Amino acid sequence: MPLLLNCDLGESFGSWKMGLDEEVFPHIDQANIACGFHGGDPVVMMKTLGLAKKFGVMVGAHPAYPDLVGFGRRSMNCSEAEIIGFMLYQMSAMDGMAKSQGLTMEYVKPHGALYNDMMAKADVRGAIMKAVAQFHRPVKLMLQATQDAAQHEQEAANAGVELLFEAFADRCYDDDGKLLARSKPGAVHTKEKMLAQVKQLNEQGTITSVSGHTLNIKADSLCVHGDNLEGVQAIAEIRQLIQQGA
Repeated sequence: MPLLLNCDLGESFGSWKMGLDEEVFPHIDQANIACGFHGGDPVVMMKTLGLAKKFGVMVGAHPAYPDLVGFGRRSMNCSEAEIIGFMLYQMSAMDGMAKSQGLTMEYVKPHGALYNDMMAKADVRGAIMKAVAQFHRPVKLMLQATQDAAQHEQEAANAGVELLFEAFADRCYDDDGKLLARSKPGAVHTKEKMLAQVKQLNEQGTITSVSGHTLNIKADSLCVHGDNLEGVQAIAEIRQLIQQGA
């Protein structure tokens, strides 16, 4: 089954604009829509959901730590109850607003520091899985495809949650299968390397790490970023690559 393409969208807030959502939507399958805690507001949410409906794109909630000033990119020392509470709050907001436009929220992908903490800390990941499991109907949880995928699948099964695994088009991978830290050289791929990585992942199910090792990556969806014109153009080319390999 060909890779799906997902993108973080609806992250503008008031008069502050983030991303080129209108240009991105024609090329993607899944929209991870901000729920107001790191970006997005009620009007932006409605507009973004309208674009998802127009282009037939699957809707996912993109919840974050309550950190609007820091765009959700700062870790917070939250209890399990707090994580479950703010996850359910944001999921419910997106679920209700999507339903009002005849859409269904089908999955959840945490944003920024919450996503990073989910991948690095078992207690945060467990709290997020509990929140997804407690939602009033089944929805899937999207997390990064790593060498620990089997462990994460078992954790999700124990919690009664179904997973979606994602890979990244524009990020270099470390030898352990995790993303190379942005502080290191080459952490973000050039457009040429990005397209080569997408082609390899789509055709062979592997990526080449920073040291040249070949790693198997089990991915259902590919995260692409479209916050500049070059990124949007890359998304269009990535779409073509995936369709050619299907």
